[in-house]
Amino acid sequence: MEQEKFDYTKAVAELDRIAAKVEDPSTSLDDIGALVKRSRELIEACRNYLRTVRESIDGAE
Repeated sequence: MEQEKFDYTKAVAELDRIAAKVEDPSTSLDDIGALVKRSRELIEACRNYLRTVRESIDGAE
């Protein structure tokens, strides 16, 4: 099974959607818990991606 390539732009867009849902008063606490968990996963993936990009740039100098 091939791992899907990380898309930073899509991850940031999903984080924006999550933030809107969390701020919506109609979102249940159970849903907020799941959204916070997903946002943590996305943030970690974004950090890893940016770290990799920075290392590849630093290595090219």
